[in-house]
Amino acid sequence: MTRSPSPDVLRAVAEQRCADELAALRSSDAGPRPPGWLLSPRAVRTFVCGGKAGKVAIPRKFYGDDALVERAIVTLAGNRGLLLVGEPGTAKSLLSELLAAAISGDSTVVVQGSAATTEDQIQYAWNYALLLSEGPSERALVPGPFHRAMTGGKLVRFEEITRCAPEVQDTLVGVLSEKLLAIAELEGAAGLVQARPGFNVIATANLRDRGVHEMSAALKRRFNFETVRPLDDLDQEVELVRREAGLGLAAQGADVALGEDVVAVLVEAFQDLRSGMTREGTAVDRPSTVVSTAEAVSVCLSAGLDAYYYGDGALTVDGVARHLAGAVFKDQRDDLTKLRHYFQSVARARAGRGARGKLWKQFHEARRHLPAE
Repeated sequence: MTRSPSPDVLRAVAEQRCADELAALRSSDAGPRPPGWLLSPRAVRTFVCGGKAGKVAIPRKFYGDDALVERAIVTLAGNRGLLLVGEPGTAKSLLSELLAAAISGDSTVVVQGSAATTEDQIQYAWNYALLLSEGPSERALVPGPFHRAMTGGKLVRFEEITRCAPEVQDTLVGVLSEKLLAIAELEGAAGLVQARPGFNVIATANLRDRGVHEMSAALKRRFNFETVRPLDDLDQEVELVRREAGLGLAAQGADVALGEDVVAVLVEAFQDLRSGMTREGTAVDRPSTVVSTAEAVSVCLSAGLDAYYYGDGALTVDGVARHLAGAVFKDQRDDLTKLRHYFQSVARARAGRGARGKLWKQFHEARRHLPAE
């Protein structure tokens, strides 16, 4: 993946990180493109799922169901919005960012949904100094994300839409059905914003977050729903965690060896706790927190930085265990009990067995790093 063009940016957006790949795809893309799109649906899939653009190798960026990606792309080419739903940490936001970067060349037209989100933050607002001196005018108008996306023919990303109040959510109904945005304060053509080809909406919603509001039936009908599920393939998740943690370490200038077997112990522990069942068929108490791939990346990154600053530059099981509690234990004391039981039962049973038995023994011994109950 192409790195950020600026060392002063903590996280470059997808169109910056992958500028070379997008350029290669555009130059080699001979497929039919929907109106307003920069790439064909086939090239968009290649950008997200990996492949070739001429002689340029395009790495996979989204790990999961490729058929889901294809359906999402087709949805965005049609007249309905796309709603990605699922548990937190399943890369819904990443997928929406990648799709917007490939289709529109701009992933920054974003609404971050919250209980404080208002209608003017979504559609448009006013420069009140100009509004008071001149009255309502195009010059006094401050376009919001939906206004910019409609006039520019781009995708707009609506993150965590169900955290917004229902009356705020329902401002999208007319926009999605009629592709029009009415500005009541302006007269004539200036008061009616018509979406240009290429406009559509990618929204995301978490299933387990507190404070979630139910969407109205009218709004649901204007979206195609796609459920993004947690990874259950060990090898894929290990590859993803190593890659993302490696990129994070590289951005910090930390040269750390992320051993595949050590990361596999971390990922397998996360999969056990996430599913409530080990590969051996042993039931595991699931913590109340979301033990997601994103959390596994965070633990791996923290343990890698620990190894860089305090160790010998190699990721260790002991370092992983030291940072695991912060991901699993948040505010429920029962979660710490469940994690401690996992160390004492599952990790102990695997110690000395199989190819990673030595690492599991070290993992079991590292239970001393868990906070006291």
